[in-house]
Amino acid sequence: MKDRLTDALYGLGWSTVKKLPEPVAVRLGQRIADETWKRRGKGVLRLEANLARVVPDAPPSRLAELSRAGMRSYLRYWMESFRLPAWSPRRIQDGFDVKDLHYLVDGLAEGRGVVLALPHMGNYDLAGAWVTTHLGVPFTTVAERLKPESLYDRFVAYREGLGMEVLPHQGGSAFGTLARRLRSGGLVCLVADRDLSASGVEVSFFGERAKMPAGPAALALQTGAPLLPVTLWYDESPVMRGRVHPPVEVPADGNRAERIAVMAQETADAFAAGIAEHPEDWHMLQRLWLADLDGGPGASGQPGDSRKPGDSRDPGGPGNSGDSGDPGSPGSPGRPGMEKP
Repeated sequence: MKDRLTDALYGLGWSTVKKLPEPVAVRLGQRIADETWKRRGKGVLRLEANLARVVPDAPPSRLAELSRAGMRSYLRYWMESFRLPAWSPRRIQDGFDVKDLHYLVDGLAEGRGVVLALPHMGNYDLAGAWVTTHLGVPFTTVAERLKPESLYDRFVAYREGLGMEVLPHQGGSAFGTLARRLRSGGLVCLVADRDLSASGVEVSFFGERAKMPAGPAALALQTGAPLLPVTLWYDESPVMRGRVHPPVEVPADGNRAERIAVMAQETADAFAAGIAEHPEDWHMLQRLWLADLDGGPGASGQPGDSRKPGDSRDPGGPGNSGDSGDPGSPGSPGRPGMEKP
């Protein structure tokens, strides 16, 4: 029953919200965000706990401001996602502005393929639609299998409708396909700021231990494709902003695991720089740091997880995550709260 209800709610979002005039959809998203924030549920409390790591000197009043803005950003993501299938190519092209795009364009021109790694910031579906529409470049990503299967099918159809190739997240199988796409000069995009699997790479993130997927670094190391972190954020305009960070350096020394670990840390550092500049646009409504997961000092009294489809989080409200499997597994799109596959 719960699975059917979740599927029906997502279906309602795509069928109804996309028909609303844009100003109405914006106001609806803000109203839902504010009401959700006022209830102080698990997702909001988890978001504030995570933001306390990002802005460690912030007083409670500032954290409350950031979490309220964060929920508005998160609901803006969902309203946009429900409406994206109805956007014209011109609206998509006008809806995103990105700095330092030359890293991506130059990387593709070299013919070695490019790996883009993103945190749960802004709206990566909009950024992906912009890449396929404005740049005319198709790309491949992965999605966690959701329950019910009909919900997974909805998200795959949604992303394929935006011009993406979507692979089911199946560890080594997905990794092999992604590697082939890169060797043929293609583009691979992966959400890569949270991985709770046994094969996640431990990194220092805002001064504490966390795990992130090995997939982006492993793909870059194996294929020779450049690995480019990307961060996204909103401002007060209808346009989402973004930045392509410089390529992650491939270490000259060390074995495969050691080199992947160094590259994962550099990717985490790029994510941290972007998140620190725009903390309200980091949609992490789940536990991330190992201290929270292991019952360490940061875990005491902390709320549980909230997720989105496409993430490795469970559906049930606006949100989703990208947990990945073995060291060769990629990391998948998703966010906290209502899940995206």
